[in-house]
Formats: sequence, structure tokens, C-alpha cells
Amino acid sequence: MMEKFNFAQLARSLQRMGLGTPLLMIVMLGMMMLPLPPMALDTLFTFNIAISLMVLLVVLYTRRPLDFAAFPTVLLVATLLRLALNVASTRVVLLEGHNGTEAAGRVIQAFGEFVVGGNYAVGFIIFTIITIINFVVVTKGAGRVSEVSARFTLDAMPGKQMAVDADLNAGLITQEEARRRREEIASEADFYGSMDGASKFVRGDAIAGILILVINVVGGLFVGMVQHGLDFSQAAHNYTLLTIGDGLVAQVPSLVLSTAAAIIVTRATAAKEMGEQIVGQLLGSPKALMVTAAILGVLGTVPGMPNMVFLLLAALLGGGAWWLRRSRSKQEAQEVEKDEPETQTAEEKELSWEEVAQVDTLGLEVGYRLIPLLDKAQGGQLMGRIKGIRRKLSQELGFLIPPVHIRDNLELAPGAYRITLRGVPIGEGEVHPDRELAINPGQVYGELRGIETKDPAFGLEAVWIEPGQRDEAQALGYTVVDASTVIATHLSHLLQQHAHELLGYEEVQQMLDLLAKSSPKLVEDLVPKTLSLGTVLKVLQNLLGEGIPVRDLRTIAETLADQGRESQNADVLTAAVRRALSRQIYQHINGMKDELEVIALDPNLEQILLQSVQGQEGGMEPGIVDRLMNDVKELAQREEMEGRTPVLLVSPAIRNLLSRLLRSVIPTLQVLAYDEVPDNRRVKVVSSAGARLEQAV
Repeated sequence: MMEKFNFAQLARSLQRMGLGTPLLMIVMLGMMMLPLPPMALDTLFTFNIAISLMVLLVVLYTRRPLDFAAFPTVLLVATLLRLALNVASTRVVLLEGHNGTEAAGRVIQAFGEFVVGGNYAVGFIIFTIITIINFVVVTKGAGRVSEVSARFTLDAMPGKQMAVDADLNAGLITQEEARRRREEIASEADFYGSMDGASKFVRGDAIAGILILVINVVGGLFVGMVQHGLDFSQAAHNYTLLTIGDGLVAQVPSLVLSTAAAIIVTRATAAKEMGEQIVGQLLGSPKALMVTAAILGVLGTVPGMPNMVFLLLAALLGGGAWWLRRSRSKQEAQEVEKDEPETQTAEEKELSWEEVAQVDTLGLEVGYRLIPLLDKAQGGQLMGRIKGIRRKLSQELGFLIPPVHIRDNLELAPGAYRITLRGVPIGEGEVHPDRELAINPGQVYGELRGIETKDPAFGLEAVWIEPGQRDEAQALGYTVVDASTVIATHLSHLLQQHAHELLGYEEVQQMLDLLAKSSPKLVEDLVPKTLSLGTVLKVLQNLLGEGIPVRDLRTIAETLADQGRESQNADVLTAAVRRALSRQIYQHINGMKDELEVIALDPNLEQILLQSVQGQEGGMEPGIVDRLMNDVKELAQREEMEGRTPVLLVSPAIRNLLSRLLRSVIPTLQVLAYDEVPDNRRVKVVSSAGARLEQAV
């Protein structure tokens, strides 16, 4: 059995393929070029009337003009459709009009005989009146309103945009709201500009209707009398009635669309339907209704007037005014009672700085399914894990990690969490509190059933498994952790990555105050005599940014106090501190091994980089930088696969430049200068970066 044909599905398919508008244009051209049977004319004329009524109703129910921004385009298409129908119907009228008034279809015949009573003189007068109303009153007024609205809207655009910028600068609106308002201002200007042009189409359509009527009448008389031998009265009857019917069936939708255009350009921008505006504004004044009722009542007492009609309408208006005044008084009384406590509270309580919410340095937001992980009464271990992470990182990095403010967030998915730094998200993930995460460390001996995912901290392949699969997963080589450990590990990883952002003025001052208990003279000579607190902070942030702990604060302070007399540059001071901490840096990278395996730069490339840094050349070629980064990345990945920390050994003059350049794409890479390797350690060059860049050089 064949399925029922779905026109809506066909329309959506045509829209997806981009064929809707081209097919409509082809249909319009076909209507102008090809003869149409009367049945097709009846269908198309009915469709034209339906489209016009639908557009009018959409305009009436639209809350703002911009909600129907496609109206100018719809108006143009409807006008072209109506003109194409006029051409098609003119062809049928002139070719078949000698056969009678039913030759051009039932719709034209009905408008020609039933609507105007079969009298072509009356029909001509009615057509003329409708055309005058459409052309002189509605279309001309709508065109003038469109022109003025477009001009005023364009003139007001700079002021509106400045008002948006002022509200944004004052903090009254957000960036998103400001962007939305600017887009609305631009759309409003485009809309009224388009309406100004679209009104010309409606005006031209009215003129075309008059000309088509005259041409059809004159041409019909000529064709009927000369070609078909009809007498004047018969030819005038047939062709005039058909022409009048054709003109009326086209002018009625034209008048409807003209009215819709006039309504939409005269609408205010308030977000209300037209009916709400009319009822709220025209019938919203009890005084106006009462005065009108009184005037109608006086006219109803005049002899010879239709007294019953006037008096009945006066009574209705008077009753409406009384009911409206009573309702408004009751509503105002309720609003006063409701607003009084709020007004008193606002007057009693003044705004203070306590109302300004402070941004938490570290935050953890969780979905509602993760709340039990934070509750010790329900066996939650996450709070203890976070406290342990703070203690461990504080001891390793050398400063106190700030507290983590934890709160639930209903906007998150039930099992999701989000880690924030000063209110800005720096990481997020989703866990299953009733499952455990089996992480693939790189080599496993089988697959597990469960929910496949990635470890949020390091991006490793992982599977959420049932707790009963823990032994099986460990036997296959997986690392199995619970949901609390997943979140805690992710938090620890992010805190180490952003450690330099956690250190601020207050933390540095606390560190110096603690050092002053054992070395008061050192701290006294360092800050503020030699360096400012901001410079010391910048040096410590530089060290933390490259993964170097600052717990050996005495060595750092002594180096800064010594080198600070020669330079105040934070990068120069950081290089000096790195040399002083060379044993710590080496031990962090290579442990207690006597030999350090490193990646070196090709001598020619290193010379070019040195000349670029010293200003002897115009700078590094982008092609060289790009290929250098790819080359070092490839060698670093090879070192990691062999279980070694990738280390790039370079000249001290270019170490800082290459560290900032390469660590952004290779986070695990350590960039060392020649003088940062302790004297009692050996260096072994295992590969050379840049040897393949000679062609680029």
C-alpha cells in the first residue's frame, strides 16, 4: 500500500536542497508563458487569496515588527505571483472570452457575476473604488510612513549604539545583552529600509491593475467583435464582466497585503500584539469612554435620530467606563499594599561593600549526583582528598595553596563537575559515582565491558566499569580508581599547571615574612631596598610557570639580592635564579643519574637564533620557527616513548625565548641552558634538532 503523500515533508526536502525559491520562480515564469486551464486558474487565485489573508493575520498577531522581518521579501513574492496570475488570466480572457463568462474559471466568474451582481457598470465602479482606496489611501500612506521610519531609524542608529555602549560600560548589561541589542538595532534599520523599497512594489502593483483593466476591456472588445464576430453588447458583456472579475480577484488580495504593509510600518516597537495595544490604549481611558457615552446619550434624545441605537451604545460605553475605573482603583490599591514593605526595607537598608560578592580563587562545582562524594556521613572521601592535595602541593611548590570553595550547580549535568580559577572554568569532566574508572596506561592485555571515555586529567583511554570488575581490570593491566580519585587527580593536575596564577602579592609577602624569622637581614635588604615586591612576585611566577618549585626561598632571595643591584629585569633575574637552582632543576628532571641525555640544536640554526635575539637580523623566519617546533616535537615524543624526560639544551641567550615558544606545544619539554647543568654532571646529546632546516634557512 502506498504511503500518503506528505506535502510538508516535500517542502522541507526542497528547502534542504535549496530548490524552493528556484522552483517558485520557474512556476511564475511558466504562468506568464504557458496557457493555463480554468481549473489551474481557480486553484492559483484561491491560493493567492489564502496567502494574503495568512500574511495579514501574521502581521496582526506579531508582537514586534522585527518578529516578521521576512515581510518585505514575502510582499515582493506575493506581488510577483499576483502579476503572473494577471498575465495568465488575461491570456485566457482574451482567448476564451467569446465562449461566455465561465470560460476563465469559476473564481473569475463568481467575482464578475455574483459579487457585482452581473452588472459590469457596477463592477467597474466597485473596482475603481477599491483601486482608489488601495492606491491613494493605503499604499501612498504606507509608503510615506516607510520612508520616514527608514530615515528616522538610520538617523537614530548612532545614538542607540552609544546608549548600548554606555549601559555596558556602566555594568547595567552584559556583553551578550549588548551584542543582542546591537544586532537588533542593525536588524531594525535593515527592516525599515527594506519596507521603504517594498512599498514601491505595492504602489506599482496598484498602477499595473488599472492598466491591465483598461487593456483587457479594449482588447476584449476588439477580439470579440473583429475576430469572433460578436456584436458590441455581447462582447462588452462577456469581456467586461470577465475583466472586472479578473481585476477584483487580484485587487482584493492586493488591498489585503497593502493593509498588512501599512499595519506593520505603523506599529510601535512595544512587544505586544496589535489587539492588546488597541484594547489597552484605545479603551484604556475611563474618562474618554465616559465623555463619549455622554455625547451619544445627548444625540439619542434628539427627535428623528435612531434613539434606541444611540442610547443602547451610550449605556454600554458608560458601563464599561465604570467597570474599568473600579478595576483600576482596586489594582492600584493592591500594588500600593504590596510595594509598601519593600519600599520600607529598601529605605532602612543601605547598600554597602558587603553586597559585592568576592570571586573565589579556586572553586569546584558539582552536579547533584556528586554531592554524596562530599558528605563524610555517606562515606564521601572527596573533601579529604582535596585537603590532602592542598597539603602535598603546598609542600612541593613552596607556598600555601588557597582553599577550594565547593558548591553544587544545578546547571551542570548530574554527574558533571567544573574546576574554576578566579571564577573562570579551567577544567571540567563527568564521572559516575557508582562506578570505577579503569585507565589504560599504555599497554593492556584485553578489553573491558563498560562506558568508554577518557581520563579527564591526562586524556588517556579509559572505561567506566562496575566495582565487581576491579580485579579483572587490574589483572589486564588497567589502573583502577574511584570517582573521588578521578576528580582529585584532575584538580591536582590543574593546580600544578596553574600554580603561577595562584601565587599573588599576599602569598609572596607571607613567604617573605616566614623567611624573615630565620634570615631577617636578607629579607630587609631584598624588599624594598633592592627589588620591589612585584618584581619578586614576577620571578617566582616565572619559575612556577616552568614547573620549578619555590620552596628553596632562601637561595632565591640571596640570588635576587645579589643580582638585583645590577638588573631589575624579571627575565634576567629569573635566569640568574635558575643557575642558582641548577642542582634542584637537574634532580627534578634526571634524579640522581650522573648523565643527562639531551636534544641539542644544530650549530648553524643556533647561530641564527642568537643573531635574531641580539638584533643582528630582522627576526626569525616564520618557516624556520614552524619547522623547528615540528622537529623538536617529533624528537621529544621519541624521548617520551623511551621513558625519558625530553630535555632541550641551548645557549643561555635563547633559552627563555625557546622555552616560551616550545613549551606551549610540548608541555613536558624541559629547556635548559648550558650553565644550568651542574658541573659534576655529564651531558649526552642523543639527537639534534634543526639539522633538516638548512633548506628553510
